[in-house]
Amino acid sequence: MTDVFDCADPDQRSRGIAAAVAALKAGRLVVMPTDTVYGIGADAFDSTAVAALMSAKGRGPDMPVGVLVGSWHTIEGLVYSMPDGARELVRAFWPGALSLVVVQAPSLQWNLGDAHGTVMLRMPLHPVAIEVLREVGPMAVSSANISGQRPAVHADQARSQLGDLVEVYLDAGPSAQQVASTIVDLTGAAPRILRPGPVSAERIAEVLGLDPASLTT
Repeated sequence: MTDVFDCADPDQRSRGIAAAVAALKAGRLVVMPTDTVYGIGADAFDSTAVAALMSAKGRGPDMPVGVLVGSWHTIEGLVYSMPDGARELVRAFWPGALSLVVVQAPSLQWNLGDAHGTVMLRMPLHPVAIEVLREVGPMAVSSANISGQRPAVHADQARSQLGDLVEVYLDAGPSAQQVASTIVDLTGAAPRILRPGPVSAERIAEVLGLDPASLTT
């Protein structure tokens, strides 16, 4: 059974977050708001739940799922080592619309797809998402849509695509950015923007002390 909670109502928000946390800990899927677009999420360390997430979206392991975290400090336990520039970007843009691709810690027991030892991390700027993440821990999250369709920027759009495959929908109104996050790859010799988004190359370059053109070549 699918439950939808209006997070503009304090009582529904409280009950919805509790229901989402319980669902995630039981291996179920939830849809929650973020600052960019709505996300469909699962416990990152529950491989069965992550597989269900990918199945719900209709995507294979060749399109690995990113991970959302609820605090700056969580990243320290998820990476092999902090690459150059990572701390500066985290301080400047987290929570916010910047995703960082880093080499993951080899001890992590998760299966997010064929990421070849890397993981994409982000801390979203949304109070509902942060509250859920701080209760559950790192979550595997992808945009709440069928693969190939437009990302949902409202809970109703997510529900129309994903339906009863999701146990809990947290509705917090329209997404603020309404576009997916900027992705920066920090696994190579130099930072590189893999996907442009709300955080511009100019802003990233300013933080890192680089020429903006170097991030896109």
